[in-house]
Amino acid sequence: MKIAVVGAGAMGSVYAGLFAEAGHEVVAIDTWLHHVTAINTSGLHLSGASGDRVITGIRASTDPSETAGASLFILATKGGAVGEAARAIMPYVGPDALVITIQNGLGAAERIAAHMPTDRVLLGVADGFGASMKGPGHAHHNLMKLIRLGEIEGGNSDRLEKLADLWRSVGFNAQAFPDIQQLIWEKFLCNVTTSAPCAVFGCTLGELMANPDWWRIAIGCALEAYAAGNAEAVRFSFADPIAYVTAFTASMPAARPSLAIDHLAGRRCEIDAINGMVPVVAARHGLAAPYNDALATVIRARESSFGKDRT
Repeated sequence: MKIAVVGAGAMGSVYAGLFAEAGHEVVAIDTWLHHVTAINTSGLHLSGASGDRVITGIRASTDPSETAGASLFILATKGGAVGEAARAIMPYVGPDALVITIQNGLGAAERIAAHMPTDRVLLGVADGFGASMKGPGHAHHNLMKLIRLGEIEGGNSDRLEKLADLWRSVGFNAQAFPDIQQLIWEKFLCNVTTSAPCAVFGCTLGELMANPDWWRIAIGCALEAYAAGNAEAVRFSFADPIAYVTAFTASMPAARPSLAIDHLAGRRCEIDAINGMVPVVAARHGLAAPYNDALATVIRARESSFGKDRT
């Protein structure tokens, strides 16, 4: 099967690597030219929980037309870029192809819907990978827990179950879920807790928890997101959000959120899809989100001094 991974950053590289290792034809699309060149020249170096090796046979490109003929499109860009990714691949998505979008934060389906019909689009949530780029052509992931998949409108379907089978067949722990929105929100809660706080304080997840003042602010972010989710009628699987985000954060003490990694490298991040979304959703229900609003404001202020993204 030909599989197109659009957005070959840390998580996109993990997807591309495992699908290629399993014998699928993989094309990886990314705007980072040095990364694309490294993959084409020397292969993809993937290290961490799934092993340390170099994977050859992946065709990398900056040209979305290389995705033509793919049966599955995996959109693994940052949240703010997923709409542009959908626009770029739209001419090459065949009538029988599926698109799965896996981003942190909220709003991916809505951004995609502005550029293509969503009847063939499914949603995914990557749980517990702790992935990062070590350099051009080298991705690392700390863990490899679960890929959660679901239909945008909810419910089960044959195509959803077949998609989960495909992901499992290449080595992922993947499950189909009837309420993917619940899972997106539960991942969102963890992202909100750690992303902006770790970026602002320049710390790992373990360091965030070890500092009482920093952790109090992180929990404030989590509780604001939980209140917004309840107002949106999200069916959370837990009643204690503090216990939930604490267990998640404690599971990867040495990790840094991708948002914090971006800021360490002087790159713009996806703050508007993560902490920056909490005040937006809260305002729809007459709620305030001062912790998330303040941290998102700090992040945006820092980014005003950043240069262009890597090339």
